[in-house]
Amino acid sequence: MYSVDLGGGAALRPLEPWQAEEFLAHMDRARETVDPWIPWASISSDLESARTTLQRYADRQAADKGRIYGIWLDGTLVGGTMFVTFDVTTGTAEVGCWLEPSATGRGLITTAVRHLIDWAFRVRGLHRIEWHCRTDNKASSSAARRIGLRLEATLRQNYVWKGRHDTEIWTVLAPEWPG
Repeated sequence: MYSVDLGGGAALRPLEPWQAEEFLAHMDRARETVDPWIPWASISSDLESARTTLQRYADRQAADKGRIYGIWLDGTLVGGTMFVTFDVTTGTAEVGCWLEPSATGRGLITTAVRHLIDWAFRVRGLHRIEWHCRTDNKASSSAARRIGLRLEATLRQNYVWKGRHDTEIWTVLAPEWPG
């Protein structure tokens, strides 16, 4: 197993099905703040459903179509980041993230997502990374901006989760990425 030091006692590591119990405990702490934005927060409500969520990403990783990573702070799972989609044929991927309230304000998402984007461009040769968020998710928009993505488009009423919402699409292309 590998671990990427994010500084300040934090680490980025793969998040796998065998960690479902830890993931569920984390989701229980984070659910209130994550659920408005990410459907699997409420879907991962017991051990079996948490394992199913992580297995879905393990299957995506095995197919080279997505990945999920946890962010641990002082040994406790406090958030994560993922490739929601990952397509080497088209050279595009979508990144996503989440963080429980106790870990905000430390730059963990910025550092972790930059690491994923850098890997996707430099190691895997992707060309385009996207970040999707609802227009009312100001924390997510701010994170995308800090990471170095640019607002490219707003899709009107395309996201259906607890209502119908607009989605911002933030992007960065490989030639623009400073690394």
